[in-house]
This record gives sequence, structure tokens and C-alpha cells, in this order.
Amino acid sequence: MLFPEFGHRDAGAAFVWPDAANALYPDFKRALLNKECDMDTDTIKATLIDSADYTYAGTDTTYVAGANGVADASKVAVSSALGSPTIAAGVFDTADFSWTTVTGDVSEAIILWDDTHASDRLVAFYDTGMTGMPVTPNGGNINVTVHASGWFSL
Repeated sequence: MLFPEFGHRDAGAAFVWPDAANALYPDFKRALLNKECDMDTDTIKATLIDSADYTYAGTDTTYVAGANGVADASKVAVSSALGSPTIAAGVFDTADFSWTTVTGDVSEAIILWDDTHASDRLVAFYDTGMTGMPVTPNGGNINVTVHASGWFSL
């Protein structure tokens, strides 16, 4: 299950992601089972995505633009490393975070990705069932409150 909640402070609105069609990337699942990813020690980041320039594909493996990657034009805002990553009872969680002074295209999705290894592996894609989305950046901050149940559970 995928669980984030999203809030845009400037508008004062709350946005919610239920687990509808959101997905973990298949290559991430493979890497996790092969012990190639360590979600509580690797550098995990979140990117706000313009869906007009990127559509989820289960064959995508890397955050880097190109074959099986995420087009640079789709990347509206990139977080720093997500703080306080934890794993408990099969749930991946992090601290809340903000994208600061966000400008750019209307954004409909979030991608979590692992910035630790050269491959910049894609982790999770969230785009469905979001109340209040899409969000139109206005130069202000976009604050993300991670759901009390974490980002996802296995």
C-alpha cells in the first residue's frame, strides 16, 4: 500500500493520496529483494512531476533522463534527502519535508527515488486519487506531510 498525504501551505489546502493506482517500480522491488537498496540508510529523495512530460512505465528503472528514465522536463521540484527514514513492521516512513520556492509546470505526481547509487533507482510513483491535485507552483513552498502510515508497506 502507498500512503502519502500532501499539503500546499500557500493555498492552505490539504491533498491526500490513497493507494489506488500508485505503484512501486518493479526494478526497485527486484533490487530490494537482492539487497541492492537499503531504504533506511540510502539517500531517498522525492520529485514533484509534471505528468504531461512523464507517464509511469513499469519498465523504467532510473531517475536519469534517457532510455528507461524520467524526462528532465517533467521534474518540477526535487527534495533534498528525506530525513529520518525508518522501517518498522514492513512500513517505509520519513519525516515531513518541503519543496521550497517552487515554480514551473502544473504537477500531478511524485516520484520517490534512491540517489545513493549511480543508477538513481526509481522507488515509487504516486499520481492517483489525490484530492486537490494537480498543484500549480506559485513560487512558494510546497509542504509534504507524510501519511501517519508512512510512504508504503510491504
